[in-house]
Amino acid sequence: MAGLVFDQVGNLYGTTYMAGADGTGNVFKLTPNSDGTWTESVLHTFTWPGKDGVWPLAGLIFDQTGSLYGTASMGGDRNCQHGMGCGVVFQLTPNGDGTWTERVLYSFTDGNDGLAPSSGLTFDQKGNLYGTTAEGGDVNVCRGSGCGIVFKLEPNSDGGWKETVVHRFVDRPGAIPISGVVLDRSENLYGTTRGDLRPTTHGSVFEITP
Repeated sequence: MAGLVFDQVGNLYGTTYMAGADGTGNVFKLTPNSDGTWTESVLHTFTWPGKDGVWPLAGLIFDQTGSLYGTASMGGDRNCQHGMGCGVVFQLTPNGDGTWTERVLYSFTDGNDGLAPSSGLTFDQKGNLYGTTAEGGDVNVCRGSGCGIVFKLEPNSDGGWKETVVHRFVDRPGAIPISGVVLDRSENLYGTTRGDLRPTTHGSVFEITP
């Protein structure tokens, strides 16, 4: 469902929405061969009941150490969304033996902090992560599912991550952000929404100023 990202030696990385025995998606790597073909290896397969996340819709980003970061649209906290989970932000760290270890950085909990992340992530210069969820936020709007949020994840000294809701959409003039955000040099955030549910708008481009 999503695009790809290269590493520094020319390997490609991406996600599939449905894969594995449970049909809940995976993260894969494609390595180029000398004859022009590519060899696939699966770095992580998401598993039901989905504490590690299920059904990733977005692509991946690297940090400076070679770890991968992404989102899964559901899974995580099983108390959320009638046992399906509200989605997660995850990290994949390479091991010395060629395997990768997945770690959930944040599980969305009740919809107020976001629901159904469908887009990729972006880092700021301080190492904070930013992204969007297509639903959640103010669950009194958008037919009780929420119109989506922009969120920030800030790393703690103990290795955890703290989530902050940067903005909650309330249907007008825009709602349902299904793509990520970008930052300018002043750390203003820019992104798009699909539109509102009336519909009086058919999408928007927004700016969030710190």
